[in-house]
Order: sequence, then C-alpha cells, then structure tokens
Amino acid sequence: MSISGERTGAKMNNQLKIVVDADAIIARANPDDVHHQEATEISKHLIDLKAQVYYPVTAIAESNAYIQRVLKSTAGAYHTAKVFIDSDLQVVEVNQNIIKNAMNFFSPNTSKKNTFFDCIIAAIAKEYHADAIFSFDKFYPKNGFKLASDLQV
Repeated sequence: MSISGERTGAKMNNQLKIVVDADAIIARANPDDVHHQEATEISKHLIDLKAQVYYPVTAIAESNAYIQRVLKSTAGAYHTAKVFIDSDLQVVEVNQNIIKNAMNFFSPNTSKKNTFFDCIIAAIAKEYHADAIFSFDKFYPKNGFKLASDLQV
C-alpha cells in the first residue's frame, strides 16, 4: 500500500483532497480483491496528482478487522496496520462532531450495506471539503460525493 499524502490540513496549490474508505484499503492490500487492480491504478493516479489523502481511523480499523476476520490473515492485518504508523500517511481522528455529522447520512431506513462507518467517511469528506472519496461504494455518489475513480484531472 503506497498511497501518500503530505501532513498539511490546508489545500495548497489546488491540491486535491481525498478521503479513503475501508474498501479501498482492503482492495490495495488484497491482490485477490476484485478491485485490486483498479485500486492500484487509482493510488498511482492520486500520487501523480500529488493529492492530499486522508485515512480516517475508522476506515483503518474497519479494513483491518475485515482482513483479519474475513480474509483470515492476521499477518496481513498486522502489516496493513503497521503501514499507518510507519509512514507519513495522514490519519484523521474521529471526534464527537464528526459522529454527530455522520448522523446526517444515517437513518433507520439505511441499507444494511451502508453502515455507520460509511456515514463517518461522508462526514469527514464534508468537513474536509474533499474533492472525492476513494471507494467503490455507490453510497457516496448517491449522497453527492465524487469517487476518486471519477477524477478527470
């Protein structure tokens, strides 16, 4: 996993801001994932664009749990988690305000495929004025967000 981002919160020189969802982390970490190749290409594109890439702590934890439980790879989960402490990747903490704003995307009628984790990603994308979300989930475009795969820059 080699998506990089600088450690600034401000958008500099029209730098694109991208928030990463767990499915993109999983796709990058798992060569057998249906989206692995596309995720790799998007990651390279974001690097070429010098995008500011944000990794919500919830997406890190969610992807790590999936790798460990579903993919049955504790070693893979360990190495994926280690990437976030041994690098300059920008990790976003989730506070009470983000959780409060996530509720704007969550309701009792929300699809079981669209979890509160997704709502947190949406709230972070809104708070950070993200240009796109790196995900393969259709929840985001349905809520007015652009996907990183749709960036035309």
